[in-house]
Amino acid sequence: MKHTTLAIAFLLAAAFGTAAGLGAQQPAAPPPPNPVPQGAAPAPAPPSQVTTPPIRVPVNLVNIIATVVTRREKLVNDLEKSEFHVKEDGKEQRIEFFARETDLPLRIALLLDTSNSIRERLEFEKDAAIEFLHNTLRRRKDQAFLMIFDNEPAVIQNYTDDAAALTEAVQKQRAGGGTALYDAIIKASEKLAQAPPAPENTAVRRIIVVITDGDDNLSEASRGAAIEAAQHTGAAIYCISSSTQWVSADATNDARKQVQRKYLKGEEDKVLDEFATETGGRAFYPYSVDDLGQSFQDIGEELRNQYSLAYIPPGYAADGKFRKIQVEVDRKGLLVRTRKGYYIQPQAAAAPAHP
Repeated sequence: MKHTTLAIAFLLAAAFGTAAGLGAQQPAAPPPPNPVPQGAAPAPAPPSQVTTPPIRVPVNLVNIIATVVTRREKLVNDLEKSEFHVKEDGKEQRIEFFARETDLPLRIALLLDTSNSIRERLEFEKDAAIEFLHNTLRRRKDQAFLMIFDNEPAVIQNYTDDAAALTEAVQKQRAGGGTALYDAIIKASEKLAQAPPAPENTAVRRIIVVITDGDDNLSEASRGAAIEAAQHTGAAIYCISSSTQWVSADATNDARKQVQRKYLKGEEDKVLDEFATETGGRAFYPYSVDDLGQSFQDIGEELRNQYSLAYIPPGYAADGKFRKIQVEVDRKGLLVRTRKGYYIQPQAAAAPAHP
């Protein structure tokens, strides 16, 4: 009998301990709330359960990246905020933010024309592009992707900060087919709009670097649509001409021909000028193969010597219209390169409130 009593006591103790362990892992459900008498106001929720709707303060800053140069294209990087003037649709705006931007993370679309018209210069273009990537791309900060275009655009290497991966992709390219330049700029702009964010969500600089002779014979889109796509994304277009008339392997340092190259521009050159002017970039017209590398070097230097300005436009409305921007400086004889305007994307209509 004594042994039976001890056994029963041991089993009861074990069962109690098991129940206590389960209770520690799965807390008992809270008791149901007391019913509220009919007609009475419900009791206020405890402070810990009160949810306060987030406060959203719209900040409609228009950000501008500006490059300032002398008439001889020498960069000017010592200007102060007080020397700048910004106008939107002809009305002067108050500059709310100003900085000399030399270290913004870059998001680069490198567009390589691989159409048949540049076949004899493709190897030189590839070498110059590779040098640009190695000199400009910074690990864990900048990112670039490679797009080629002939009959149609195609992304060959997605966003990466690895210059070696981009180099390998560039080296594999071959020439052939027609030229769909405008379509390529639109596709590149769309991809830049979805670029990977920078650490801590800091601002990034979006640029398109395109090596082409400026010809287009296959695009479905128009030149104006290509410019508008870049403006929507806020991307500056840097063009490097590879016109067959000038850039060749055996080009000599003929000073007279170099002057002609600078001032006697063909229709394709004017296309590249328009892309650069409307988006705040720059067009380069190398005379010889060696000048291709210099053009890329100039782009890299310019990207590290720019100004960032921002203002709050009056009457901000997301109506999708284009607003013109004009930036000037007080110092005489200086030129300012920046985008010609911006679009405010229309906002989606809010869902109707349910009763």
